[in-house]
Amino acid sequence: MSSRRRFIQQLAIGSTVLTSNSLLANNLQNKAGSYKEGLALTTWPFGYTANEAAWKILGAGGRALDAVEQGVMTAENDPGSTSVGLAAYPDRDGTVSLDACIMDEKGNAGSVCAIQQIKNPISVARRIMEKTPHVILAGEGALQFAKEQGFPVEKKKLSPHADRAWKEWLKKQEYKPVINSESHDTIGMVAIDKSGNLSGACTTSGVGFKLHGRVGDSPIIGAGLFVDNEVGAATSTGLGEYVLKTLGSFLIVELMKQGYSPQSACEEAAQRIIKKYNYKDFQVCYLAVNKFGETGAYSIQSGFEYALIKGGDNKILKSSSFLT
Repeated sequence: MSSRRRFIQQLAIGSTVLTSNSLLANNLQNKAGSYKEGLALTTWPFGYTANEAAWKILGAGGRALDAVEQGVMTAENDPGSTSVGLAAYPDRDGTVSLDACIMDEKGNAGSVCAIQQIKNPISVARRIMEKTPHVILAGEGALQFAKEQGFPVEKKKLSPHADRAWKEWLKKQEYKPVINSESHDTIGMVAIDKSGNLSGACTTSGVGFKLHGRVGDSPIIGAGLFVDNEVGAATSTGLGEYVLKTLGSFLIVELMKQGYSPQSACEEAAQRIIKKYNYKDFQVCYLAVNKFGETGAYSIQSGFEYALIKGGDNKILKSSSFLT
């Protein structure tokens, strides 16, 4: 390659970077300042209860990191849940394994994959973030770490509703994710505290009757969750394989950094999936918030609902979608 051609290419790359930085700078200049009234944005209707728990912390001036942990724990602790926590549907072998991740305003992150017999994997993920040099622990290693940290180990027993569903599934043993099944799935939460700092958390039991050992997008930083305290945060729910293939949450935050609104960023992230895959057979949903308290929500299929609490006002909202 000639030196002249190389120079032109480098100049083009530099111009792209400058353009992106200029978009962000212009966006920042057009805002009055970061949002500091407290906000939590959570997937699915069970996010309403999660938001209430988070607001007890946010409303009192507490840290967003504490709020998202306590918020998603409401789903982990729900004995009626089918998609989060130890009461949820098992894999095809009859075993419940859980995934979770958490990320704070400083860019620190912790994740746990395929852990069993631990009631609150989100808290294990936070402990990994704060007590180890690692980001992800998985399987037996994650369970060993949880034991060492004093987390109680629960009995390896299916909840009554999960046991019935598994035995019914065994009759045909067909794996086919159901769009918006039970009107909820993974719980993902992003929040802003009264200091203007962001954090996020995501926790799930994964797809019901999955292959043993399957890990989806939820515990993967950049897929199921991403936080950039200077820009915003995003989380996802739905069939995680497609979020993993496009790193949806990271993409949304990067788009917001380039000047996209949270809504347009969520829509573009969905389009990256729609353009490549047979999107009619599965659901993917995104939530996002920027530094200024503006929010976005978008899904491929209709039917995605989410919860937003802002200034203490908690409500369930319907997302816009590509298909109606």
